[in-house]
Amino acid sequence: MTLLQTHPGSPRAHGAPRTVADTLDMTGPQVWADMTVEVALSVMAAARTAHLAVCDEDGRRTGLVTRDRLTAVRAGAGYTDRLRLRDVAGTSAGL
Repeated sequence: MTLLQTHPGSPRAHGAPRTVADTLDMTGPQVWADMTVEVALSVMAAARTAHLAVCDEDGRRTGLVTRDRLTAVRAGAGYTDRLRLRDVAGTSAGL
């Protein structure tokens, strides 16, 4: 089973985030890069969020993955149920 953590973050005083770095400062579910795409989509659905912060082995946020990106990956010809977040270009290590 893959662990899921949530940590409270500091609220932004100037409204919605404008960059990936801004979004990484937000509160919300955190997942590890070894989580499968399918499980990440399930976590998003359960948390009612459109993104997840991806963390490294030390718990540091290293990237962001969105529901739209994972849905597109899942619809692709190369998708398998073993595909991990770290394997998805543009997320985690590749972000």
